Amino acid sequence: MKWSLKLNDIRVRDKMLILYIFSVFIPIVLTNIIFYQVTTNNVKNQRTQDISRAMEQIKNEFRSEIEDAVTVSSTFYVDININEILETEYVHPAEYIEAYNNYFRRILNNYTPMYNSVQSIKIYVDNPTLLHSGGIGYLTDETKQSDWYQALLSSKSSQPVLIRTYKEDNYMIGSIESTKKDTYSLIRRLDYYNSNNKWEKIIKIDMKVSAIQQIFSNLNLRGNVYLLDDLDMIQYSNDPEINWLQEMISYPALQFPRDIITFETNYATTGYLKGWKIIGTVSEEEVFSEVRKSRQFIIILAGINIVLATLIILWITRSFNARLVNIVRHMKKVKSQTFDTIKHGETRDEIGQLTREFNRMTMQIKSLIDDVYVADIQKKSLEIEHRQAQLNALQSQINPHFLFNALETIRMRSLIKHEVETAKIIHNMAKIFRTSLTWNRDRVTVEEEMEFILCFLEIQKYRFEDRLNYAVYVDPAAKACMIPKMMFLPFVENASIHGIEPVKQGGKIDLRIVRDNEELVFEIRDNGIGMDKEKVNLIYSYLHSEDAIGDRIGMQNVIYRLKLIYGERFHLQIDSTPGRGTYICLRIQLDQVE
Repeated sequence: MKWSLKLNDIRVRDKMLILYIFSVFIPIVLTNIIFYQVTTNNVKNQRTQDISRAMEQIKNEFRSEIEDAVTVSSTFYVDININEILETEYVHPAEYIEAYNNYFRRILNNYTPMYNSVQSIKIYVDNPTLLHSGGIGYLTDETKQSDWYQALLSSKSSQPVLIRTYKEDNYMIGSIESTKKDTYSLIRRLDYYNSNNKWEKIIKIDMKVSAIQQIFSNLNLRGNVYLLDDLDMIQYSNDPEINWLQEMISYPALQFPRDIITFETNYATTGYLKGWKIIGTVSEEEVFSEVRKSRQFIIILAGINIVLATLIILWITRSFNARLVNIVRHMKKVKSQTFDTIKHGETRDEIGQLTREFNRMTMQIKSLIDDVYVADIQKKSLEIEHRQAQLNALQSQINPHFLFNALETIRMRSLIKHEVETAKIIHNMAKIFRTSLTWNRDRVTVEEEMEFILCFLEIQKYRFEDRLNYAVYVDPAAKACMIPKMMFLPFVENASIHGIEPVKQGGKIDLRIVRDNEELVFEIRDNGIGMDKEKVNLIYSYLHSEDAIGDRIGMQNVIYRLKLIYGERFHLQIDSTPGRGTYICLRIQLDQVE
């Protein structure tokens, strides 16, 4: 017994030598082998991630350059002044020069240097009274035979078309370089004002070749990069082995060595880059070169670990058996919530310290166990606050695009003629802005909500004139019922903007709100263009989706808010047929509303 106590006071000595081989040497060897494998995989994965990030960077930067050109084209697309200048038939060239200098020249000078990616902006028209210079070109028969014009003809929408073209100056003068399609152009019809158009107008925005080349010369990607269009034809590459500038080369037709690793990133499935992708090819040697560099370091590190561990274990010994068993036994008691301390004599080695710390930990666990319930209550409170914050965030996402459309309509109409009804519309718009920007009240009465909806409908009536008629009925018993703010408006907005707006005449919206016992019933019917079954099923899917709403708006926003507020205590019915209009019915239990 005395010997045992003395042994417990010895720090480290020969008693661990027998256990060294089985408890230290073999584990260290295995650990270093595993460490080598893990490190190798980590280095490989890190290099792969670096290449993938470089690909994403190239993708995003190229898309950003294209989006700059799209922004410029959109500005010209909706500019009514430019449309009027290009549509006017000028009797004398001086009249056109005056209009050009007063507005058009300033627009070109503002946008051409604003974006580094834009090389030049040119509008092609077939109006013979315009002087074809200074950013204006004539749509000749030769121009109409060009690749970019044919590509625009094949596009049925008003969206811009991205195409690789020749440098216009070289092409026009028959330069040796004219056969190289090394310029990217964004082509778009200026047909926003279709009803007033007599002449064909096309804007052509040429991109800077140097900006595109700089994007694809990413130093983190030591390999070849290929930009492919939706037909897998190579539109750009830094591969010196292929002549993509003068030939249309299909990427699948290329032959690569077996040790090539391919990285691919795709653009969106819609828009002007639909189907486009970027592919990077890197040799395995480049990827694994960093792995091979780390091999020698790992071997040296493994040797140091074994030598140091051997020296330390030979120098330090511990008496541990009886006291470790005792500690384990008490740990099992803690598992069954029996918090007994270990009775022990004072020792100066590590196990003695472990025993003292175990006793301290046991007493702390016993004293802190009640605090867990307090923490749980606090956690639930934070969850409630989080849901409220999320609800407030959702409310702030109500789509205001109809406000801006209406304001634009009022502005244009007011410029043309003086109308008394304009003052009323502006008053309604002010009420809508004031209501939409004030969220200190998240509940309003049906009567207050209907006042807001009527303002919106009057504005839409102002916009569409005889194209829109509406009828509203509100049950007097339903007027005082409390509902979440702007709960019905998105349905009315959807019926007006997406249902009635495409209809040329005879549009009608019927709105009805009644109280049915303990339920509030909201019904809206329009005779607009309707929705197909796929669109209806998509809206129904919002009822079961658990995804965060993010920045999505409209009907999906309302459904998400209803799920947060009412859970399963509301019912949504949609009946819609393409060409025959849409009927929507929303039922809410009043005991959860009031």
